[in-house]
Amino acid sequence: MAVLGSIIKSAIDLRDNLVSEDSPVEAQKKVLKNLLEKAQNTAFGKYYGFKRILNSEDIEKEFSESIPFHDYDKMTKEWWHRVHDGFEDITWPGKPQYFALSSGTTGKTSKRIPVTKMMMEAIRNTGIKQVGALTNFDLPSDFFEKEIMMLGSSTDLEKRDEFKEGEISGISASNIPFWFRGYYKPGEEISKIADWDERVQTIAERANEWDIGALSGIPSWMELMMKKVIDYNNLNTIHDIWPNLQVYTSGGVAFQPYEKSFNQLLAHPITVIDTYLASEGFIAYQQRPDTTAMKLVTDNGIYFEFVPFKPEYVNKDGSIAQEAPVLNLSEVEKDTDYVLIMSSVSGAWRYLIGDTIAFTNIEKAEIIITGRTKFFLNVVGSQLSVNKMETALRKLEQQFDIKLPEFTIAAVKIDNEFYHHWYLGTTAETDEEELAKALDNALQEANKNYKVARGKALKGVKVTRVSTDVFHEWNAKNKKKGGQVKMEKVMDEEKFAEWEDFVNSTQQ
Repeated sequence: MAVLGSIIKSAIDLRDNLVSEDSPVEAQKKVLKNLLEKAQNTAFGKYYGFKRILNSEDIEKEFSESIPFHDYDKMTKEWWHRVHDGFEDITWPGKPQYFALSSGTTGKTSKRIPVTKMMMEAIRNTGIKQVGALTNFDLPSDFFEKEIMMLGSSTDLEKRDEFKEGEISGISASNIPFWFRGYYKPGEEISKIADWDERVQTIAERANEWDIGALSGIPSWMELMMKKVIDYNNLNTIHDIWPNLQVYTSGGVAFQPYEKSFNQLLAHPITVIDTYLASEGFIAYQQRPDTTAMKLVTDNGIYFEFVPFKPEYVNKDGSIAQEAPVLNLSEVEKDTDYVLIMSSVSGAWRYLIGDTIAFTNIEKAEIIITGRTKFFLNVVGSQLSVNKMETALRKLEQQFDIKLPEFTIAAVKIDNEFYHHWYLGTTAETDEEELAKALDNALQEANKNYKVARGKALKGVKVTRVSTDVFHEWNAKNKKKGGQVKMEKVMDEEKFAEWEDFVNSTQQ
């Protein structure tokens, strides 16, 4: 019997039974009040009158009416450039310990997002909540004695002036609690290897030394790591070397597109748990097994607002129009796409992180990620969001019995007429014209705006099949492998031309 595992599981159960939580709506009111109180004497707090907001009858309403929306560029140009230069008390008391580097999906120069001591505490506390939620998934006691493979960016953070910086997964892993270090793999030494290919090769070489019970990381990079381990050790599945692997926690992107290809690397099904850790904070995690939705973290350092995701509110660059209406948690509706707005203990205020979400359960504050504000294709009124694209691709997977984990799309002009050109990552040899026709039909069935566009300005769909490796190498060329790197799903004409040139160069 797994005595230690039974003790750990019982301790987690006891903690969950003793801890009582406010309702999500009440928790959010407390978080906002706490944020305003702590930051009222910062330069930002004084400029926008946090003391006045705190004395108002409706703090949430006054807050939303007093402060404009900020994206990274606006926040940095007006405020964070002084934080980068080492000034104190700008948007949060004191100075941040770290800067989280995030190139997002644009491939431009990395953003430098402040990560304060209080944000690190918030991330750790949410991590503990997530571990506590594992008891809801009916896992055996011995699971809690196994090791966890966390595949993120390098923990060898760069020193820049008085700060350290790196991707948020590397910052978080470099701050794991001392009691967890024995469970954490690949361990501190390997995690500091900056080159992703070298790090994964080392993991493959050392894999037989570990008893892995859980994996954690972005699906596309986790797949590549497992393939490397399987190939290097001449195995059939990952369970041949890690027989006790029972859980995979996905982070930052939806797991569903990768489900078919991921499962082919396993000997038997494992429990998949979604999490939502961004450079700006730990936003949500899956709390229970009978849903794929995630519980929004409403009581831990982040205040959320929600802008209805409609074309008239989203600017061409993905930012939000200042006149766009905004809702708090008590006002949202189920199954409606919203742009997520955050204010946090890192000094981000009414901050657009670029993601869109929808609520699946309002009472439990459970959400799914539905896309990105920049990944919204509306050139000819088709109003295609990423979740609608993904839904159509899942139908294609079923119809043709193929795997389509990666894709990108652009609206292109051919002979003065618009077409949607899709690049699908797959090893299948299905006819491209058949795929295009099926994809077009699936989108028309699921999206009335797309169907209208197809009857007017949008003349057709073109599909090009490429290896999924091309998507990985594109990311390596434009950013780097591993970590928080994600593929851009929608490209403008200029970026798409670069993409096509790159694809052609790989096939010569």
